[in-house]
Parts: sequence; C-alpha cells; structure tokens
Amino acid sequence: MPRPRKQKLICSLPPCNTFAPCGGINRSSDDDAVLMSLEEYETIRLIDLNNMDQAQCAEEMGVARSTVQRLYMDARRKIAGCIVEGRMLKISGGDYTLCAKRKDPSKCQGCRRHRERHGLE
Repeated sequence: MPRPRKQKLICSLPPCNTFAPCGGINRSSDDDAVLMSLEEYETIRLIDLNNMDQAQCAEEMGVARSTVQRLYMDARRKIAGCIVEGRMLKISGGDYTLCAKRKDPSKCQGCRRHRERHGLE
C-alpha cells in the first residue's frame, strides 16, 4: 500500500492564476497550457520572492526539504518552458491546505507573510 500523500500548507491562493504571452507569435492555447500546482507556486513565492532557503520553505509548508526541492525544480522547469516556448501558464490544483488562521494573522504561527504584514515578526 503506498504511503499517503501529505498535504502542503500554503498561505493563500495566487491573485492571478493564468499567465499568457502577449505580442509576437502566440502559440499558446488552453489545450497547450502548462499546469502548475499551487504547491509549486508556493515554493516559488517563498524561495524566490521571500528569499527563503529550501529548509525554511519546507518548515513553512510543513513538508520535508526534499519535497520542496522537487516542487521548486518542477516549478522552475515549467516557468522556463512557458517563457522559452511561449506557452500559457495556469496555476491550479494540487494536494494542499490553505492556512486556516489567515483571517486572524495574530494567531497564525505558520505564515511568515501574515506575521510580517502585520508587524508580528
């Protein structure tokens, strides 16, 4: 019996979940879109935008560092493919849990984003 998949903790959904090239030859269509999971998006947000290392990202998401490494490499490969091949990127799906305490950031211990935004860090 396979090991059950562990849900990853993500802080919030992306403000925009579809990105497409504009200008030039647009080979992109919904059928040709690259699909990125919300966990992959979260690793890009934490590592590249928030300047975390993989260990910090893993702690935020409640998973092993090796899981973050795999998610991050997959996400970067997808982004590169979209840029180089001029394909649409869609962010959706995955095996995740949204931060349950995001409505009250003072009680949220797992989301650095909330603590920083509200001066709690």
